[in-house]
Amino acid sequence: MAQPYPDSLGTIRRKGIIMADIAVVLGRLTPPELDGLRSLGPHGHLTRPLIEALDRAAGGPGAGRGYYVPNGNVSATGGPHLVLRSDVAGWLFDSVPQMTQVQGDG
Repeated sequence: MAQPYPDSLGTIRRKGIIMADIAVVLGRLTPPELDGLRSLGPHGHLTRPLIEALDRAAGGPGAGRGYYVPNGNVSATGGPHLVLRSDVAGWLFDSVPQMTQVQGDG
């Protein structure tokens, strides 16, 4: 199985699917959208507006799939409850390292 690899644009390519870097996608969300995600916690069910915001930030309708995943439960209307993928939630809630800062001697 081919391993995912980053390209020069900071995207991850895996089996023909391109996923933008988590930091880039979350960086395209508005402050109220980020606050909405944070208010849900790492396992909260995403609302339709937040799903649409993730899609928009990832490149358009449906492009956010993969940043959110079904959690195995369904709503009263039969639709799946969607949550942030664990590494996306980890990035948002600081449970995974985001980047290393290098300081110069100046």
